[in-house]
Amino acid sequence: MSNLKLLSRILRLKGMKITQVQFKDYGRELHLSVKPHKNGCHCVQCGRRCRILSPGRSARCWEDIALLGRKVLLWYQPREIECPTHGRGQEEIPWAAPYARLTYRSEWRLCTLCQLMTQKAAAQILCMAPSTVSDILHRIVTRVRYAHHIRGLKSLGVDEISYKKRHRYATLVYDLDRARVVWVGEGKGRETIERFFEEALSEGQKRRILWGSCDMSRAYTEAIKAHCPNAKLVIDRFHIVKALNEAVDEVRKEQWRELGPEQRESVKGLRWLLGMGSSTRTKAHTRQINRLSRANRRIHRAWVLKDEFEHFWSYHYLGSAKSFLKRWMTAALRSRLPSMRTFVNTLRAHSENVLTYIERSLTNAVGEGINRIVKIAKNRASGFRGLHNFADMIYLIVGDLDIPDHIPSPLRSL
Repeated sequence: MSNLKLLSRILRLKGMKITQVQFKDYGRELHLSVKPHKNGCHCVQCGRRCRILSPGRSARCWEDIALLGRKVLLWYQPREIECPTHGRGQEEIPWAAPYARLTYRSEWRLCTLCQLMTQKAAAQILCMAPSTVSDILHRIVTRVRYAHHIRGLKSLGVDEISYKKRHRYATLVYDLDRARVVWVGEGKGRETIERFFEEALSEGQKRRILWGSCDMSRAYTEAIKAHCPNAKLVIDRFHIVKALNEAVDEVRKEQWRELGPEQRESVKGLRWLLGMGSSTRTKAHTRQINRLSRANRRIHRAWVLKDEFEHFWSYHYLGSAKSFLKRWMTAALRSRLPSMRTFVNTLRAHSENVLTYIERSLTNAVGEGINRIVKIAKNRASGFRGLHNFADMIYLIVGDLDIPDHIPSPLRSL
């Protein structure tokens, strides 16, 4: 076995042949002159074998995975070809993407490292500048997702997340069935979500969406109703419970302001106790709150209404749930508690979309879990200056397309 063939097997260079080897920079760089093996002169767009017009005029360089601490560089002179369909162009390079400076397996390693750690840490391992890693990652994500189309979207979730201080927001659209992010857009509100429906989905895809989940924002609810005629909208349970807890807490705050220093002892330390659900509350907690029926009847009445509302989520029949919701709203309006009346008005405005929870218990819990992963990535990187870098990390970590798996290379590591 020749030395060149042995080196080719050690480096696992498939689809190419080594013609010359040189060490440069005092042995820190390994320069290999290569050429495609038995599959050269193919069109980049259609893959058809084409006629050679002229040999390569200038050599190009691609950086491969480092070997034993030495930088490996591949050199080749691409030839000019003529395709019957796409005309004149440069031949396909089997080990790298067009106009790329890294081999496919170097790109795969870069993406894999960025999934596990910050770009700065990945840059130290790859011996690159962090800005270079960021630029390469952006090109890889853009190239892989360029021809990608959203597929099989039936359960849609929408939420916003802050990516920068001074109220800079991004809107995330989820596939709740697969727990993946399908779209990231800058800003929040009706204009942002309109861009998603107009740019990312076709008319057929909009008709195939059967379920939608979001908070009580009019921007999201109206957009889903306008663009998805067959979708049933479910207001997220978490946001409803959050609004109810805020109404109960507002009653506590009002009573705290009205009571004197001596009377405040009876309602002291109730903030988190009033927000507990029946499944996490102990009997001692229940007895403590029931003492308010004598000490402060308004706070006790608000807590009773909140505790009764939990039964709504256990209904299985739409008619029974609708009757219960109507009775509960009547009782809340008669309680003479302003914050509870405000909550009832909000609930009444979205009652149709709240009742759809009985048909399918769809929530944005999947989206909130994804938001947690996204925030961990943001905090790990100490924030992002622009949305495009943040969006690259979102697509790389929790996107609906596995970026490293779609890098076309038979080799995944050295």
